[in-house]
Amino acid sequence: MSARSSIIPELEDAFTRGTGEQRERALTQITSLFVNSASQFSDEHIQLFDDVFGLLIDEIETKARAHLATRLAPIPNAPIHALQRLAHDSDISVAGPVLRGSRRLGEPDLLAVARNMSQDHLLALSARKDIGPTITDVLIDRGNRQVTHAVAENAAAHFSDRGFTTLVRRAEGDARLAETVALRGDVPPRLFRTLLAQASEVVQKRLLAKARPETAAEIRRVLMEVTAEIGDRAQPRDYTAALKTVTAMRQAGQLGHAALMEFAKAGQFEESVVALSMLCKIPLETADRLLTGDRPDPALILCRAIGIGWAGARALLTARPSLAPMTTKMLDEAFGNFEKLSPETASRVVRFWQARPNDSVEN
Repeated sequence: MSARSSIIPELEDAFTRGTGEQRERALTQITSLFVNSASQFSDEHIQLFDDVFGLLIDEIETKARAHLATRLAPIPNAPIHALQRLAHDSDISVAGPVLRGSRRLGEPDLLAVARNMSQDHLLALSARKDIGPTITDVLIDRGNRQVTHAVAENAAAHFSDRGFTTLVRRAEGDARLAETVALRGDVPPRLFRTLLAQASEVVQKRLLAKARPETAAEIRRVLMEVTAEIGDRAQPRDYTAALKTVTAMRQAGQLGHAALMEFAKAGQFEESVVALSMLCKIPLETADRLLTGDRPDPALILCRAIGIGWAGARALLTARPSLAPMTTKMLDEAFGNFEKLSPETASRVVRFWQARPNDSVEN
């Protein structure tokens, strides 16, 4: 192949004087020339083809662009700028083959499509081999139900902890998604437990029927643990000793923020609940219900309402019994919510809790 000047002016002349049919015929000839000898071309030749395809793409119909995309997508050294333009084509028949099959596009190219293009484009991306967590995070955030299912079913997709957390949260109301995610081999153990705990009995049985023997054994083990933990938590807590201890401290004028923090840091959950009940002036049964749930929000609200800082709130969160321990990420999210919560808002919520009947503690 000779210098660029021997081809481009001829093409430009054809485009200014030729018909659409002549342009598409030129596209077919140039595409065949490239595909048949792609492995032999130098970088300079590849750039020349990129320039030529750049001229063609703007001048041809959708069907011809789709044909070009289908032929270029599998080529390892296909012209990169042409591929980028095809990947961003608004017509999915053009963009789809490139998004699904081209290994030439880099992560920045794919990320730009994932952030800005249609659900059809996201669905095409979901079918790619070896998608990284940066891309799957965006697909899960922006994608509709079909996209979410497709990327979860892609065994070659890789997910961040945040991505898996979102999938597990959405799976709570989606039996098909719950099965798909649970049968993946890369789900973090704590999220696997959460997934099984929130799954319906029907979904649990289907998982056991579909899973490989080793996976089925793990599912049975986790379900037994979760069932036992739920049973333990369902038993009423005995606050007798804690009431005696905390009441004596209050009568001695020793009950305050520091005492609550010491209880929490020492893992004395019953004493922490009683102390917070007295300090917030809410019934003990209400405090027990609020602090034994899986959500951290009630603990944050109670602490903020009586002026306890993040250190105390964090100690209380880590002392709570839970199906899954608070991870660093969960604590970071709780801290962000704690910072956003105003004392005024927290106090209004606590006043509602204070209005509940109090048969347990004299406040």
